[in-house]
Amino acid sequence: MPTVDRLRRYVLESFLFTTDESALDNDDSFLDKGIIDSTGILELVTFLEQEFGIQIADEELLPENLDSIDRLVNFIHRKQS
Repeated sequence: MPTVDRLRRYVLESFLFTTDESALDNDDSFLDKGIIDSTGILELVTFLEQEFGIQIADEELLPENLDSIDRLVNFIHRKQS
């Protein structure tokens, strides 16, 4: 399954409690839309590390890396290359 689909499914099911694809656009800000709070970020980081085999340093916990599906996809691809 493509990275974007895996991320969308996780965010939809874990934070929006739905499987309705229309509930989330890939460029929606998790913070601005109230989708993920600070505790949710920790859950998201754990998921990313386990699901994609990456390590995320504290200094990488930035909105530029983690605040939307699009940003997550780019971040994961950078970490994996």
